[in-house]
Amino acid sequence: MNTQDYIDREDRFGAHNYHPIPVVLDRGEGPFVWDVEGKRYFDFLSAYSAVNQGHCHPRIIRALTEQAQKLTLTSRAFYNSVLGEYEEYVTRYFGYDKVLPMNSGAEGDETALKLCRKWAYKVKGIKEGRAKIIACEGNFHGRTISIISMSTDPDARNHYGPFTPGFIIIPYNDLKALENALRDPDVAGFLVEPIQGEAGVYVPDEGYLKKAYDLCKAHKVLFIADEVQTGIARTGKLLACDHEGVRPDILILGKALSGGVMPISAVLADDAIMLTILPGEHGSTFGGNPLAAKVAIASLEVIREEKLAENADRLGKIFREELSKIKSGMIELVRGKGLLNAVVIRPVNGKSAWDVCLAMKDNGLIAKPTHEHIIRFAPPLVITEPQIREAIDIIRKTFSQFK
Repeated sequence: MNTQDYIDREDRFGAHNYHPIPVVLDRGEGPFVWDVEGKRYFDFLSAYSAVNQGHCHPRIIRALTEQAQKLTLTSRAFYNSVLGEYEEYVTRYFGYDKVLPMNSGAEGDETALKLCRKWAYKVKGIKEGRAKIIACEGNFHGRTISIISMSTDPDARNHYGPFTPGFIIIPYNDLKALENALRDPDVAGFLVEPIQGEAGVYVPDEGYLKKAYDLCKAHKVLFIADEVQTGIARTGKLLACDHEGVRPDILILGKALSGGVMPISAVLADDAIMLTILPGEHGSTFGGNPLAAKVAIASLEVIREEKLAENADRLGKIFREELSKIKSGMIELVRGKGLLNAVVIRPVNGKSAWDVCLAMKDNGLIAKPTHEHIIRFAPPLVITEPQIREAIDIIRKTFSQFK
């Protein structure tokens, strides 16, 4: 089979809910992937930052295979010999009393919403059924019905109503709007991405997160950080909130928590919040399974021991500096933090961000547009300086093709 054969088979038998770049990947190692015809590419999407530790990191794969031969799933109907080890490790790693393990990022967000509402009624004293949660325009927290109920993306919302009530939507990076919304005594939480990834790597003003956190504290409102994409070293710190010294009341993690090996997410909070949920009130058959527990421990060990946050910080500065030097009528803006970066594209002669991504693919680097006019660049954090400079040369060459 050739590339088109694989594409045709997916098109015939799969739902048409994605529009992929036309490359069929077959193998990955570190910052590279190879297609079914043997061509090598720099991966500058990293499975939406799930593969921060690089493709098929040997230490993570070893943890996976060793545990897979021993015990994979018990459900939470019973204790197992691995979950407690993981719970102790991850809570100490991030500095929280408790963790609630789930699978996908969307499940993590849903868990945080439920925790916030339960806390609102049992601790803050909001009347049953009246709790509200503030979210931001341009957010992307997943695609469940409740999550799209707070989305402002028409593609996420069209023909999916009726929507879940209880959300207040305000502009992102707007402290005045947040302050106004917090005057409502029924507000229980503020859910925010420290950097809006799917919105096009929208980095808020310096000080926004800390001031937002302080406003939440003043109004006895939970500050909930969705770090599914920005967390685990992607932005040059362990968490993007760390850039401003903010410790979220509820922290949501996913994606790179597994190094891209399997779906693993986690919600972290202290006892006053986490213990409001009692047995039988929330859970998941696969959440906290022994396989996931061992994989997550190995994934976090790799982040710390290979100093991947430091690498992301150093190479991210080089990447933005070099991209800012590219002379192209298509490049309107370069922005980002660490190795989560984006280029805002100005169409030239009818050519868009999609066309640039197709050309980059032909030149040996894969990335994906978001919102049609933005290209996100997020390579695995194991990439080296010579490798990232080689990738920059590919990007520079690609833009030179568009006059």
